Amino acid sequence: TDFYIGGSSNTIITDKVGPTLKGYLNDEKFVNGGLTNDNPLLIVKLIDSSGINTVGTGIGHDITAILDGNEKNSIKLNDYYEAALDNYQQGQIRYQLPTLADGVHTLKIKAWDVFNNSSEIILEFTVQKKQQITISHVYNYPNPFTSKTTFWFEHNQPGENLNVLINIFSISGKLVHQIKRIINNAGNRSAEIEWDGKDLFSSEKLGRGVYIYRIIVTSNNGKAEATQKLYLL
Repeated sequence: TDFYIGGSSNTIITDKVGPTLKGYLNDEKFVNGGLTNDNPLLIVKLIDSSGINTVGTGIGHDITAILDGNEKNSIKLNDYYEAALDNYQQGQIRYQLPTLADGVHTLKIKAWDVFNNSSEIILEFTVQKKQQITISHVYNYPNPFTSKTTFWFEHNQPGENLNVLINIFSISGKLVHQIKRIINNAGNRSAEIEWDGKDLFSSEKLGRGVYIYRIIVTSNNGKAEATQKLYLL
């Protein structure tokens, strides 16, 4: 039997693409530009067909997060990476950010695969401390809709019980439907609240047209409300 020592692989490395990164704050309902509390949890999902470089092979090839452009104090995230079960191609990072001041912040996250291809994403978010309740980014989707729409909003009361009241009116001001929910989620984005376009009193589908809805959200820290339009086809 012959043994060979040395030599090189004939495999040609064709991977020139960095990892796919998806970033969230507090939970996966977060939308870039949204609200957070003052010490949000950073969640990063990473996928790469060649595997993620988690040991910093190559100078400057760590998984990093840069907060508000402060590159001198970048956050090294290698030790917070957890690979998916029986799958070297993907994993996630969960990192608790420090207490932040109110206002707009940015996070630039960068990661590398094992062939040292890099990718980066930038998250923007607005910190509002858990004081007087506020809501923002109120909308329903799809809009216009035919058979079902979902109401969404952002708030600054993560982990708190929120009493949600949605009143839906015709253009003339008549109440045509009402939705009541109690929600509690870890992040700053509401749970799904759906409506099928039916009248509250007759259970028949309402006629086509424009309707007005008012969302009222109440917690131990006060009450907030917002008004929007929806279009039923």
